Amino acid sequence: MTPTVTELLLARAEDRSTGLLFEDRRWTWAEHVRACAGYAATLTGTLRPGGHFGLLADNVPEFSFLLGGAALSGHVLVGLNPTRRGAALARDIALADCELVFAEEKYLPLLSEAGVPVLPLSELEPAREAVVPVAAKPEDLLMLIFTSGTSGDPKAVRCTHGKIAYPGEMLATRFGLSTEDTVYVSMPMFHSNAIMAGWSVGLAAGAGIALRRRFSASGFLPDVRRFGATYANYVGKPLSYVLTTPTRDDDADNPLKLVYGNEGAEADLAAFGTRFGCHVVDAFGSTEGGVNFGRDATTPPGSLGRLLDGVAVLHPETGKPCPPVEFGEGGKLLNAAEAVGELVNTGGPGFFAGYYGDPEAEAERMRDGMYHTGDLAYLDADGYCYFAGRLGDWLRVDGENLGTAPIERALLRHPAVSEAAVFGVPDPRVGDQVLAALVCRTPIDPHEFAAFVAAQGDLGPKQWPRFVRVLDTLPRTATHKVLKRELAADGTHDALELRYPRI
Repeated sequence: MTPTVTELLLARAEDRSTGLLFEDRRWTWAEHVRACAGYAATLTGTLRPGGHFGLLADNVPEFSFLLGGAALSGHVLVGLNPTRRGAALARDIALADCELVFAEEKYLPLLSEAGVPVLPLSELEPAREAVVPVAAKPEDLLMLIFTSGTSGDPKAVRCTHGKIAYPGEMLATRFGLSTEDTVYVSMPMFHSNAIMAGWSVGLAAGAGIALRRRFSASGFLPDVRRFGATYANYVGKPLSYVLTTPTRDDDADNPLKLVYGNEGAEADLAAFGTRFGCHVVDAFGSTEGGVNFGRDATTPPGSLGRLLDGVAVLHPETGKPCPPVEFGEGGKLLNAAEAVGELVNTGGPGFFAGYYGDPEAEAERMRDGMYHTGDLAYLDADGYCYFAGRLGDWLRVDGENLGTAPIERALLRHPAVSEAAVFGVPDPRVGDQVLAALVCRTPIDPHEFAAFVAAQGDLGPKQWPRFVRVLDTLPRTATHKVLKRELAADGTHDALELRYPRI
């Protein structure tokens, strides 16, 4: 039976083990639950029953207390993104039907157009009186989490008690976590990774939850040692940022046993585990939760793992299952047009509980009773799945559909390239031309780089970037996803045109 966050909290009401760690402060689980109950009473006296409130804050203790308070009182916490500004942030607040917003003082200037009352978080006090916890059900709404907004305005994903509690309990059980462990949470708590792969895991296990106000690559290992962290959650790019910090002979001398997350680069997963003496488990998933699966010990390099029952790769035009990919010399995809399709949960919505206030986007996700991820993938002959990019990233070059992810993976093999984002720019005649935005460790020579690309056996000539733009950084969301639409808006401006050998 799927638990609720309320049940998981109440199970810790008398637990004297460490429940929350932040900087130099500590709370037992019993103290944490009492604080949540106090905030629940405050919410009950401030909002209408079931009302929504926004929270604009870093990973501070009040975030945990208010989320727990919402679970006990039946209210809904709306995680607000501090990289949003002005009318955009006001749009998120209005879409989520927030009655008011709690904010850290440093973020108050961002809320001049909020349109609802704004209260400094420092002035929020937990009530002294006890609150009678609601009898929550797994399908009850607990939180609204906005998507990254890489392809347009962020959507508010409905996160129910079950959607948050189930992965926490599942992962805590899968990894054997207990009150002897400490879960390190440095990813932003307004996003799903921190809540479902971090906070809820610690709650379900009864482990201590160590909060880092904001992610810091240089602060990662010192924090792990200071808090005694045995488990940490991540998204891909921060994992690579940690690896760029100077190496030391004692890097593996730390308590970390397991790191779990998604979107990790293949090379980073192995390098991180070796350097820090831990096991790295990378999975596929999204805030929506419609499709989730992960790697295991048998997963070949580059693969996301095997699909779960009911999940298939369907051709976006015919809606039929795609055949396995055929590999040529050097790993080149010989039948990409037929083998690359969209990842679809044919059995239903999975843990997708819908978008709040956006029925059109919800209908686009759920078509014919099936959940459509919008992610492109292909399967090998053994059933292992490989990511090929986003459906919106699909390039049309000389009449052929191409995914961007295989091109990006190949470009990252060049020793000078640390980051790569591939997207399409309009071809003067028809379709797209391939442009690659790169962040480089050292300068690249266009002639040498073109020769390198042409030498990659798994790339065909239509996949070779026609243009390359070298940048200091790639534009990213607060959750570290590349904003390709911003890159594409510049077209070929400041881009180098590559010259390839005739074939």
